[in-house]
Amino acid sequence: MYSEKVMDHFANPRNVGEIKNANAVGEVGNAKCGDIMKIYMDIEDDVIKDVKFKTFGCGAAIATSSMATEMVKGKSVDEALKLSNKAVMEALDGLPPEKIHCSVLAEQAIRAAIDNYHGKENTNVHHNCTSDCESCPHVEK
Repeated sequence: MYSEKVMDHFANPRNVGEIKNANAVGEVGNAKCGDIMKIYMDIEDDVIKDVKFKTFGCGAAIATSSMATEMVKGKSVDEALKLSNKAVMEALDGLPPEKIHCSVLAEQAIRAAIDNYHGKENTNVHHNCTSDCESCPHVEK
């Protein structure tokens, strides 16, 4: 059901925690499944020097949070904004169809944190799709 990479990132998540005095914080949640992700970033000269997360949710939510933070750490803000849910899924060697929404939340949490860094007010995004993730307009396939 889950790839070895998903299981590894669930059992041994990278970048867990909170960054005190983070200059970029984003939180997203999905009311349908109950997953909530909060991403903290330390950005200097438009480069993500450090990134941490706290996720309440299933194993796939934790694994996608872990992988997404690994993928943006050390990258420029512009590079991080290009991160897609599809790239997160591919890096984890796939997710079951019913867990694709977790990769969407990871992508949105990164974007919400960067929006916060840029001074935008709306840092709390709620992914409230009423359809399954296969037909969700937020999912890049």
